[in-house]
Amino acid sequence: MNIYKDYLQEIEDRKGLGLHPKPIDGADLLSAIISQIKDLDNEYRDDSLNFFIYNVLPGTTSAAGVKAKFLKEIILGEEDVKEITPEFALEQLSHMKGGPSVKALLDLALGNDEAIAKEAAKVLKTQVFLYEADTNRLEEAFNNGSEIARDIIESYAKAEFFTKLPEIEEEIEVVTYIAGVGDISTDLLSPGGDAHSRSDRELHGQCIFEHNKEMQKEVLALKEQHPDKRVMLIAEKGTMGVGSSRMSGVNNVALWTGISSSPYVPFINIAPVIAGTNGIAPIFLTTVGVTGGIGLDLKNWVKQKDAEGNTIVDAEGEPILKEEYSVATGTVLTINTKEKKLYNGDTELKDISAAFTPQKTEFMKAGGSYAVVFGKKLQTFASKVLGVDVVPVYAASKEISIEGQGLTAVEKIFNKNAVGTSGATLHAGSYVRAEVNIVGSQDTTGLMTSQELEMMAATVISPIVDGAYQSGCHTASVWDDKSKANIPRLMSFMNDFGLITGRDPKGKYFPMTDVIHKVLNDITVGDWDIIIGGDSHTRMSKGVAFGADSGTVALALATGEASMPIPESVKVTFKGEMKSYMDFRDVVHATQQQMLKQFGGENVFQGRVIEVHIGTLTADQAFTFTDWTAEMKAKASICISEDDTLIESLEIAKGRIQIMIDKGMDNEKQVLKGLVEKAETRITELKTGIKPAIRPDANAKYHAEVIIDLDEISEPMIADPDVNNDDVSKRYTHDVIRPLSYYGGTKKVDLGFVGSCMVHKGDMKILAQMLKNVEKLHGEVVFNAPLVVAPPTYNIVDELKAEGDWDVLVKYSGFEFDDSAPKGLARTKYENMLYLERPGCNLCMGNQEKAEPGDTVMATSTRLFQGRVVKDTGEKKGESLLSSTPVVVLSTILGRTPTMVEYEAAVDGIVLTKFKPSTKQLVK
Repeated sequence: MNIYKDYLQEIEDRKGLGLHPKPIDGADLLSAIISQIKDLDNEYRDDSLNFFIYNVLPGTTSAAGVKAKFLKEIILGEEDVKEITPEFALEQLSHMKGGPSVKALLDLALGNDEAIAKEAAKVLKTQVFLYEADTNRLEEAFNNGSEIARDIIESYAKAEFFTKLPEIEEEIEVVTYIAGVGDISTDLLSPGGDAHSRSDRELHGQCIFEHNKEMQKEVLALKEQHPDKRVMLIAEKGTMGVGSSRMSGVNNVALWTGISSSPYVPFINIAPVIAGTNGIAPIFLTTVGVTGGIGLDLKNWVKQKDAEGNTIVDAEGEPILKEEYSVATGTVLTINTKEKKLYNGDTELKDISAAFTPQKTEFMKAGGSYAVVFGKKLQTFASKVLGVDVVPVYAASKEISIEGQGLTAVEKIFNKNAVGTSGATLHAGSYVRAEVNIVGSQDTTGLMTSQELEMMAATVISPIVDGAYQSGCHTASVWDDKSKANIPRLMSFMNDFGLITGRDPKGKYFPMTDVIHKVLNDITVGDWDIIIGGDSHTRMSKGVAFGADSGTVALALATGEASMPIPESVKVTFKGEMKSYMDFRDVVHATQQQMLKQFGGENVFQGRVIEVHIGTLTADQAFTFTDWTAEMKAKASICISEDDTLIESLEIAKGRIQIMIDKGMDNEKQVLKGLVEKAETRITELKTGIKPAIRPDANAKYHAEVIIDLDEISEPMIADPDVNNDDVSKRYTHDVIRPLSYYGGTKKVDLGFVGSCMVHKGDMKILAQMLKNVEKLHGEVVFNAPLVVAPPTYNIVDELKAEGDWDVLVKYSGFEFDDSAPKGLARTKYENMLYLERPGCNLCMGNQEKAEPGDTVMATSTRLFQGRVVKDTGEKKGESLLSSTPVVVLSTILGRTPTMVEYEAAVDGIVLTKFKPSTKQLVK
């Protein structure tokens, strides 16, 4: 059977799933299709024409190269296809987004046929995805006297590819659809369990609303009833898109409610409209901008105030909300983009200026943020070649500079890394293009990142990026057929692109499934660095890190830059003394609890940078705090450390990077070696005092300052999803933090999980010591609930083996992972024993293995959203309570939550965390 017949069989298989033919990205298949187009008598000719015109992925896919070549031959008259005129062929090239299509257009524009050259130049003037090889050709032709090249470059200098685009509509009518009450996780829009299908956009689109067909039908019905309006998805009484960036979530919303990006590229839609009572989660809002979409902060429910301006609360201390205006499903609203207001008929509801800043409006006009980023670079190139100043076409980047005001840590980092500014000292609110030092791609979004790179015609990592890593952690639990098909292909693409990859496409080094955040935390060796990663938990203990969608990651890899406003900061300091039986995880949860208490229930962390003056904790333990800030809804976090602590962290990082080098993971450019050298240089600067660890200025301005009293933390703190709260909007928020005693030592625990990015080597040693203590007290270790343990990295496993702790864990376990024979099927039932799982995300991700439906899970992980770690049953809601390692371990041994007496006895003699607030001045 030939490749085309195989494709036809695949089409038949997809019909059974209600799907259209899968878009073509392979050269071999498209070459066969072209052969059938040339054969006028071929029985498949009509279908082949349709596939060629309407079903080929653009950019740098191998199919795009074949398509561009054939279109060029048609334009030159070397091939004759009556259905594809030269004019139509040029139109097709204009929709192919760079790479081989731009090469073909340059060949034509710089060729010998003057008429063709002029037509090709017209198309080139609309293109923005040009890379160095393309602009070098243009510059060379210009220097050799080519008038066509001059004409194109002059057009680029005027940014006509942007200025000649139609303006966005003055009025956009929307019909509302409430997708949920309370915070909406991106899992609702793109469930983790469907991560394997994200690169197949139509197939993945079927999983929106967690496969809820009724909700899908409701959206389709609204579209049918209102064909001239866009459907606006809303999180009523909550924030839309909490949890992660999920480009796939925005893609799904756009697929169901957005606008087609091109008539010749299937299933790639743009410009969705998304809203929430409390707006859009910051990381998700960035993703909306990638597609040129609109994200609204509705504020349609507001807190009630008394005469003195105090928030009125109910009997349980919760703020009482009042509905200012209704956005019930089916409500028709008007977005006025000129006035920047939201209307219901003639009634003004809300000022929505924040959704229509000059930069966001440009993204909407250009069809997404990529086109603006590349357009600016192209205009700068052209102006330089012509020797003229850059014409102010794009909105000037907002610069806020306040004389006499010091800088927060994040303001300092952005001022150091900013490009294209006026040179003024910039404060929060300034919009900045900044160079990126470290980039991370994880495996369930990586396939989309590779697609985005192909779409923007990128072929190699930007030379200004210090290092980039592609992980295999999110698919570590089960090496199933989906993983075997997707992950090697992803690793090969990213390795070729220039990333360090967890798996070696050539099989020379052992496949690593280390948790991406842990690897990035080690390879970040600059406290002034900016890090971009394809996961909301991209939060480092050095530098400032931002979780991002797969597209923003692709942009950072391709250009070495990211663009965003400098966020405001909230300063967090500590006082008092930790009790010996407390874990640092308890401090993390108490921080959230005390902050909410101090600010009357208002989350001052949301959308801001948490500048935590952690001082004396090294990178591994400090990461526990920064990692959790994603659940605090912060934009990012920065650890302010003492010099000696930073030196210790860098020495640890150096050692771990060297292990990666010793395993053969470095590439031809010796990226890892360069990071070791950078760490050594930074250590020298710190030891000699040339450049101390980053410090904010003493007169920096903060949105708020929070002081955490360690003396108040007298028992373990647990983040509770509060699954039975009568107010649906209060469930699954991460804001309900309860002391251990709340549960009275009686709450049944069905499964425990020690793992994810929130734990480090110390947690594994605590686990080993607790098991030894239990055996010493009772003569044996009996688990009354299953305990799943997944170390974050192989380094930790190796170190535990060297120190004897791994042998302890194996002694008490009933299952130990075997890399020579990894699991091929997800576990669905658990016995009451200890499972030692492969390093990686495991249960925290929820895309491969989960707890049994309806279980109460006690876990060290980060996510407590509905259905993430455990699904509901008809009789009982699954719940994932988040706590420290000691609480999890003891809960599984007892099969219930422990009492304080039981807890203190279990951790007696174990050093949980050595943390004392720094006594040094951590300001400059």
